[in-house]
Order: sequence, then structure tokens, then C-alpha cells
Amino acid sequence: MSGKIGNAACVAASYFAARERPAATARTEESASAGAKATEKGKGFNMQELAGKNALVTGGSRGIGAAIAIALSGKGANVAITYERSADSSARLVGTIEENGGKAVAIKADSADPVAIQRSVDETVRALGGLDILVNNAAIARYNNIADFTVEDIDALLAVNIRGPVLASKAAIPHLKEGGRIITIGSAGADRIAGVPGTVYYMTKGALQAFSRGLARELGPRDITVNLVQPGSTNTDSNPETGEFADYQRSLSALGRFNQPQDVAAAVAFLATPAARQITGTILTVDGGALA
Repeated sequence: MSGKIGNAACVAASYFAARERPAATARTEESASAGAKATEKGKGFNMQELAGKNALVTGGSRGIGAAIAIALSGKGANVAITYERSADSSARLVGTIEENGGKAVAIKADSADPVAIQRSVDETVRALGGLDILVNNAAIARYNNIADFTVEDIDALLAVNIRGPVLASKAAIPHLKEGGRIITIGSAGADRIAGVPGTVYYMTKGALQAFSRGLARELGPRDITVNLVQPGSTNTDSNPETGEFADYQRSLSALGRFNQPQDVAAAVAFLATPAARQITGTILTVDGGALA
């Protein structure tokens, strides 16, 4: 594997800079500069801690999922991502990783479809030669007052946000060996609901806390760790840091700023490494101190 992908912070900053809208250019340049400094600082550490490992990131074509794929590849892992409709974004992400010396594949799979979930795991194993790390990132959001919530929207949230991670984990477990990892992406909103009516959405994220803790107990004897990463407000296409409610969200944070996708990815990448071998059943919140 080429050493080029070891510069993952710069790769991620460059990848996301290409997607940023003009209004966010200054913030993007600041983020890219910070990423470059972090990379310089990190020289001398083992940047290939995941060499030979194979990872699957569900919903990995954009935003946090794309940043996670880049971060894992930056540590040496081969990466598969799933996508439902974002074929162009997926192809561009795979190209970015390959151009920087990594190996990546994109698999079309709807995380609401049990058959597609099983197939995505099977295809990952075939394409990469195994599976060591599962990142349950795929999710959808629906917001409304309970009185106006449709059954269809409730079912959609439950299918993708709860059943999806459960079934992906179920499909992955037979392939995971000692030292395997299951990392699920939740939401800081599971611990503090603020802003738009999100009761049902945050309920689905709260369920992931119990799922991760229970599965950690179940898989502990096999030396497989299971953890939950809970992002706070994160600068993505669906929740841009320049959006209508961005200032309010910033006001909730002790640091007064949004996460960048790379901030969440860094937490996930750490949990995937051997350095996190004693961390399981844990909730790691990345929210700039919104829960402080």
C-alpha cells in the first residue's frame, strides 16, 4: 500500500473542500489548514495501524460516512462503502481513495432493505477478502410533531436507523475475527433534544445506545469491541454550518462551532485501531461540548 494515503487529514480536507459552497470557503480553508497541521504533528506515529484490515462503512458516499472511509483508508484499511442513490459521489470517493494509494469499492444497497444489507456484507467480503470493521453509519432523518407524524415516516426511521444497524451487525458478525470492531453512528440528540421536533428521530438514536451496550456484552468473549459515536451538529449537506439554524446550534456548543465530518471520523478511526482494544460498550460523544 502506498504511503500517500497516510496524509488522510489533507486528503479529507481536499475532498470536502471540493464539495463546499462558496459561502463556506473561509471555514473550509481554515479546516484544511488545521488538518495539514495535525498531519505534520502526527508524523512519527504509526499511520498504518489498520494495514491488512477490511472495513465496511454503510451510507459512506457523503458527509460523515465519506470522511470515515477516508480516515480508515488513511490508517491502512481497505474500505467498502454502501450508497443508495449517490452513485456519482460514491465513484468520486472511491477514486479519491485509490488516487491516494488505498483500496476501495462502492456497493449499491438500500439500508432499509434486509436483503440488500446482507448482500452488501457478502459483496464486501468477496471484494476485499474479509471483514474486520463494520461502521453502521447509514441513517435518515424525519422531523415532525408527534400529532402530525405519519406511520410511513415512523416505519422508515425504524427500518433504516434501528433495524439497519442490527441487521448489518448480524450479517457481519460471522466474518469478524478476534480484534473485530463494530462502530455505530448515533446522535448527541439522544441525550439532549433541542431545536426542531425530533422525538421519533432521536428515539431511534437512543435505541442504538442499548443495542451497542448489549452487543458489546455479547461479543466481548470473542474479543470483538462494539462502540457508539454520537456526533453533535456537523457540517454536512443536510445541516450546513451556514444554514438557517446554524447560529442557534453553535450557541449550544461550549466551543461555539460545528463539527467537521473529519472530527467525527477521527473518533471512529481511533476506535477501530488496536489502541482502543479495551474500549467497548462505550458512547463517545463528539459535540464540541454541547452536552457539557
